[in-house]
Amino acid sequence: MEMTYIDTPADLTMPIGDAIFTQRAIRRLQKDKAVSDGDLKTILDAASKAPSGGNTQPGRFLVIRDREKLRAFGKLYHEAWWAKRRDEYGWKGKEDIPEGSVYRMPALLADEMVDAPVVILAFTVSGPGEHSIYPPVQNLLLAARALGIGSVLTTLHADVMERVYAMFDVPADAKFHCCIPLGYPRGNFGPTRRFPTAETTSWDRWGAPPPWK
Repeated sequence: MEMTYIDTPADLTMPIGDAIFTQRAIRRLQKDKAVSDGDLKTILDAASKAPSGGNTQPGRFLVIRDREKLRAFGKLYHEAWWAKRRDEYGWKGKEDIPEGSVYRMPALLADEMVDAPVVILAFTVSGPGEHSIYPPVQNLLLAARALGIGSVLTTLHADVMERVYAMFDVPADAKFHCCIPLGYPRGNFGPTRRFPTAETTSWDRWGAPPPWK
């Protein structure tokens, strides 16, 4: 595979600070507003520009656009989401989710994945270097934000992986890492609340506070 240069897309004009500090997990997507092929190319071009170990570029992205396949995948995602909650908490349905739980919004995504305009599955190939998938994924998320497109990084469950691979003819040597639905948000981007870096950062030795503590 020959490597080529990619010019900076003209539509990625949002300052990087704005993209980083207003990007958030968007789980409520407008099902009737399509994401264009041009925007998807921009998003994936941005992903391709991320660093990787030894410049091996092991990341591979499977874009699901076909409506019937999206609906079939959405049903598997719903099964996978509840399988994870079953394993972690013993939950079997929404009535088991505690009031105020952070899982209420993800449960909505599990219901609505069948209507997502686009889903991208992220894989790696060619042996080691699995960690090299996440810089491209972060570029993908930020490029989507800059275009006004919502996204969220999520996963699947072993119960459905064999069927996912079969559904999309994924080769056995491609390792799945994460699932990213894309669409225009129902709601707003940022701001987000995070722990203060003064509490999560050590300086020169573990537990020593940074200068801005």
